[in-house]
Amino acid sequence: MGTRITDIEIFEGQPLEACAALAIGEFCARLHVEPSGVIALVEAGVIEPAGTAPESWVFPASELLRARVAARLIRDLGVNAEGVAVILDLVEQRRALEQRLRRLERLLDELAG
Repeated sequence: MGTRITDIEIFEGQPLEACAALAIGEFCARLHVEPSGVIALVEAGVIEPAGTAPESWVFPASELLRARVAARLIRDLGVNAEGVAVILDLVEQRRALEQRLRRLERLLDELAG
């Protein structure tokens, strides 16, 4: 996904390290969602935990931003988990294309300058 630490600097007053790992209970608490909501996001491929079963799942803190956006899309717009996966993938593709365009524009400026 490529989430930067600046995207997840502080959640609920506590700084998070990009490499921090959260058990499903803490992950749910930080998102203010039930475990069933997180399970639905995992099943739809929106977020990826380490571990084989929900009880043993561990999530990198970097997944919090993506999960938070997903939870808001579901809650505020009524999008289902599969729709969220598509939306987030398209947003990430758009960001990547914008970054590529900026690099190409800089290169063209350097060549012209």
